Amino acid sequence: MSPSVSGRTKWIALALLCTCQVLAMTLWFSASAVVGSLSIEYPLSPVQVSLFTSAVQIGFVVGTLTSAALGLADRIDPQRFFMVSALVASLANAGILLLDPTAASVPAMRFVTGICMAGIYPVGMKIASTWARGDMGLMVGLLVGALTFGSATPHLINAFGGLDWRLTILATSICAVAAGLLINLVAIGPKRAAAPPFSPTLALKAWTVRAVRFANLGYLGHMWELYAMWAWVAVFLEASFLVRMAAEPAAFYARIATFATVASGAAGCLGAGLLADRWGRTGVTMVALGISGSCCLAAGFFFGRGPLLVTLFCVVWGVAIVADSAQFSASIAELSDPSIVGTMLTVQTSMGFLLTMITIHLIPYLVDLVSWRYAFAFLAIGPAMGILAMKKLRGMDASLKLANGNR
Repeated sequence: MSPSVSGRTKWIALALLCTCQVLAMTLWFSASAVVGSLSIEYPLSPVQVSLFTSAVQIGFVVGTLTSAALGLADRIDPQRFFMVSALVASLANAGILLLDPTAASVPAMRFVTGICMAGIYPVGMKIASTWARGDMGLMVGLLVGALTFGSATPHLINAFGGLDWRLTILATSICAVAAGLLINLVAIGPKRAAAPPFSPTLALKAWTVRAVRFANLGYLGHMWELYAMWAWVAVFLEASFLVRMAAEPAAFYARIATFATVASGAAGCLGAGLLADRWGRTGVTMVALGISGSCCLAAGFFFGRGPLLVTLFCVVWGVAIVADSAQFSASIAELSDPSIVGTMLTVQTSMGFLLTMITIHLIPYLVDLVSWRYAFAFLAIGPAMGILAMKKLRGMDASLKLANGNR
């Protein structure tokens, strides 16, 4: 195969993979777009509303822990694993249409959907890594960037009144089916390694291999901040806008600003991917962590100021807060044995999402305690710890495996 043909195959495969990832992950993204309509039509308690979203996250943690323990991401053909996961998730999601939305079985269906995400998100990153040729950061960055933009779309939908929840459930189920079928057209790259024999200790290499451990600690510092900010920035923005305008326009413009904040992260993922492949992963991640951590501390100074100024601040924060995400995954792919990359990426995402369940639920208590002016400052602990971990990794000989020796 000529270099030009190989290059075309690579970018076609990556474009298809990004499409499949976003189509399948709509099952997760749509949760925040649906709960508003459901709450109006059915007498859902606050616990039921929260479970519609959190059950997916809990399921994802359970699914990734199980996958990592069994080494599924490396021992099962990635296309088949992705396909089966997407199809089962679509059935679980569509099953909600046959149930009473107030029934306990609905969170159970969302839980199953979350479990299936373990065969989609980390597996997609593994497939992308098989195509990397000195551009691992860009490969994974494009994938995470696409998912970041997908995460932002429910906020735009909500700003303009949302969608009928039945239509949303049906449409996202169809999208997941399409993803499960399209993944079979995604070619696997030349860097695919032979599957390792089963060993229950494989997942432990995420901690026993020193360089991998510090890359994971950097990722955990990043995740300490990311989802707590994403989950609560809409409420922060609306409370801030209410200082300067009436309730109705404050709610509308806060949703638009939240979409801009989260969606801007896609540009951060792409830019960081290009820079990290040339200048080094540890340096780019430390800069991104430094900027986002500073934004945690500065958020209170912007609260209540002009809506445009607050929005611009949050967009800068939105770019920085997720710019480093793909680079931690790229680091794991480069530092790990090629035969267990899928398992190592699964362990990483499992630990990260487990941590987010703590910080997401801490923010409301902090708001009650110190108000929105200071609540986000608590999140700066994560970036600070992440910078220390990546600085430690940068000093190791193993870091020469990163970004073509650029650390």
